[in-house]
Amino acid sequence: MKLERILPFAKTLLQKAVKNGDIVVDATIGNGHDTVFLAELVGEHGKVYGFDVQEQAILATKERLIQHSLLERTTLFHEGHERVTQNIPLEEHGKITGAIFNLGYLPGSDKNIITEPETTIDAVSQLLNIMAPEGIIVLVIYHGHDGGDIERDALLNYCRHLDQKFAHVIRYQFINQQHNPPFIIAIEKR
Repeated sequence: MKLERILPFAKTLLQKAVKNGDIVVDATIGNGHDTVFLAELVGEHGKVYGFDVQEQAILATKERLIQHSLLERTTLFHEGHERVTQNIPLEEHGKITGAIFNLGYLPGSDKNIITEPETTIDAVSQLLNIMAPEGIIVLVIYHGHDGGDIERDALLNYCRHLDQKFAHVIRYQFINQQHNPPFIIAIEKR
């Protein structure tokens, strides 16, 4: 297959925006796979800020980071991503080059604990305000669960109304797959 699948494409977008020494955000750390990827991408002089509301996610991510000797490059917050501005030091505002969200629920855990449109949009808005120009936010939208369609529609509406002088927005999706396949919305700050 020549077309990149959803998760590899998300990584490709981040690789275009993030370089060694940068500051990035994993807004939904989940099981830590993206946190490890970002920590490797920013190198030993970069920083990853990670957020999750579930302690299970914090513990799994911390363990994965330790296994890869990357813990010192990260700061994990057991809080929702809507607290990004309050938790990232002020001196790093304007320097964030990449962020990723995997929306939905934590695989292998309580499917009733899901990301919510209000907090996700709040977090995206905050990130856009504190990102560096040409910084990219990647939203991987899983929408096949209860409530997923509500968040999907709210995010699409929010992104459609972002001023094109402020941000570029793309949607990357396979449109002929069954069972609500995930898709990407990527936002590049201008």
